[in-house]
Amino acid sequence: MNTPKYAQLGAFLRSRRNRIRPADVGLPAGPRRRVPGLRRDEVAQLAGASVEYYIELERGAGAQPSEQMLAALARALRLADDERDHLYHLANRPVPIHGGAVSHVHPGMLSLLDRLSGTPAQIITDLHVTLVQNPLAVALVGDHSGFRGRDASLVYRWFTDPSTRDLYPPEDHVTHTRAFAADLRAAAGRRDGRDTEATSLIDALLAASAEFAEVWAEHDVAFRRTDRKRIDHPALGLIDVNCLNLFSEDGRQRLLWFTPAIGTDSADRLELLGVLGTQDLSNATDGAFQ
Repeated sequence: MNTPKYAQLGAFLRSRRNRIRPADVGLPAGPRRRVPGLRRDEVAQLAGASVEYYIELERGAGAQPSEQMLAALARALRLADDERDHLYHLANRPVPIHGGAVSHVHPGMLSLLDRLSGTPAQIITDLHVTLVQNPLAVALVGDHSGFRGRDASLVYRWFTDPSTRDLYPPEDHVTHTRAFAADLRAAAGRRDGRDTEATSLIDALLAASAEFAEVWAEHDVAFRRTDRKRIDHPALGLIDVNCLNLFSEDGRQRLLWFTPAIGTDSADRLELLGVLGTQDLSNATDGAFQ
């Protein structure tokens, strides 16, 4: 990858790294630092890359970074839209369209997410594609980072993959089905009429799911601004939560966070979730919350 353009990529990454303080991205400052901003190992940690790989990128060497890695670096370095686009151009990658799994997340939303360390929270698109999750959200609803294509949308998985519904009690499925369809109609209606991402998703769902076609024909429309859900956690049992949304100005992205429902024992369960994290403790809870 040793070309003048990739050398510019390395210089650009260094310049963006040097301007960020650890506190800006939710990291402890630690002892006396020899660099003005983040260390290379900290950027690697935030982007989910190895330190060796990131060092090679800053040197302008190594393999061409993937779109997923560029998206992770843009989020780790809190790049603005123009900076994100510039990063893709330097890496000779096409700038991704809005809405996909590698969509750019607004730095302001990421800053808020960093400050919700004690609350399960994630940033999703209006088509329910998860862009980034904090550790507690992964522990509560699972890791969504591995989904690609149409499967990246929770709405698509809800209607095409029965295992997606295992996280919720069966008696709640009809409510979620109707809410997903109504929210998708609201999101599609808000987008430009020439937008193909939403219409492609809807067409795929109509072809794949008779259930979706049935509820879609009812023409219900409603954004999911607030919601109350029961999550059947494999280790902690039923957790009753309120789901709250903060929308971006264009409505394309939402910061979604979960709080315990009043009048339930969910606060205790969520507190224990923070202790257990993503460990597989389904056989080690001794029925404490069953």
